[in-house]
Amino acid sequence: MTDARRSLRASLRARRSGISAPERASAARQVAHHADAALNLHRGQRIGIYAATADELDTSCLIALALRRGCLVYLPRIDRRGRVRTMHFAPLSDRLSRNRFGIAEPEGPPLASARLLDVVFLPLVGFDRHGIRLGMGGGYYDRAFGFRRLRTVWHVPLLVGIGYASQEVELIAPAAHDVPLDLVITERGVIRSMCVR
Repeated sequence: MTDARRSLRASLRARRSGISAPERASAARQVAHHADAALNLHRGQRIGIYAATADELDTSCLIALALRRGCLVYLPRIDRRGRVRTMHFAPLSDRLSRNRFGIAEPEGPPLASARLLDVVFLPLVGFDRHGIRLGMGGGYYDRAFGFRRLRTVWHVPLLVGIGYASQEVELIAPAAHDVPLDLVITERGVIRSMCVR
């Protein structure tokens, strides 16, 4: 499975990097539009969202939308606690620094647990309609939201993958650590997961 995922990830990353700048800008606006219609973001909600790298779907439109709606916006931050790297969330601020992966993160405390968020927008390399997300392979999101695998009814926070429609594949074989998405939003619309547990 690891080799198959590695090969699929490489293929999907190449596909994603081939998307033109105008298509990227249009997709970012469309995703924010679809999110606005589907999620009813409102004042006081705690929203987790990533700072996009060059190939990922740009999140600036979504961040602006959440701020306009009065949401509290948090960005993920990788922290080292002993020998294990974990992901927490910190409030959006003007003070951002790049981590070892080149991803912008908020500096300084306080950190919020993933359990305290209401909605989280996750980056993805690939996805299927069963809610399986293929990420970059570090496992940070799956570890941060691993507690959701133990729940059968209460699915909080809502996990929303965002990306390009071209990142969809028919089936991604699930791994034991995968935490299914509740839905995916692309420039073409909202895809509700068929098999959220």
